[in-house]
Amino acid sequence: MKLFFISDLHGSSTWVNRALKKFEEEKAEIIVLLGDVLYHGPRNPLPEAYDPPKVAQSLNQYKHKIIAVRGNCDSEVDQMMLEFPMLSDYTVIFHEDIRIFATHGHLYEIEKVQWLCKGDVFIQGHTHILDGKKVEEKTFLNPGSISLPKEGNPHTYGILENKTFIVKDFEGQIIKECTL
Repeated sequence: MKLFFISDLHGSSTWVNRALKKFEEEKAEIIVLLGDVLYHGPRNPLPEAYDPPKVAQSLNQYKHKIIAVRGNCDSEVDQMMLEFPMLSDYTVIFHEDIRIFATHGHLYEIEKVQWLCKGDVFIQGHTHILDGKKVEEKTFLNPGSISLPKEGNPHTYGILENKTFIVKDFEGQIIKECTL
C-alpha cells in the first residue's frame, strides 16, 4: 500500500488541489494529513489562495481515504467543516510490518519519544522543514509543508512505499529519500 503524506496546508486551496492531483498521479491509497489543515495561524502569512471552506470541500471528496491528526492551528470549529476525523493528537499506522507514530509535532517531538522501539517510524509536520533521518535504529520523518515551506525548502509532499520514504517537490523531483 502506498501512503501519501502532506502537512501544514494552512487553508491554501491552490496547494491542496495540487496535492490532491499528485495523490492521484502517485496512485497512492491513503492520504495522511499531519495537521494545520484549514487555518493559517497568527504567526504565518496568508498562504496563496487562502480559502478554508474550499479546502474543506476538496478534502471532503477524499474523506474515505484520509487519516488525519490535529495540528496546533486546528480546532473543533475546523472539524465542523470536515467530514473525516482530525482532532486526534496522534495516530498509529501499521504499514508493511512497520509501526508509524504520526503526529503534527507540536505536542510530541523527536526529543520526547524515547518510548519508540527499534524499527519504529516517527513522522511529523509542524516545522515546515522536510527531514528524514535514522537515529538509534528509529526513523524520523517530516514531509515539509505544501503551502508555507521554510528555510528555503520547496513545497513538498511525502510518499511511503516498499519501506522507502520519499519527499518530492511538485515538479516530481526527489528531494530526500530514506529507507526504513
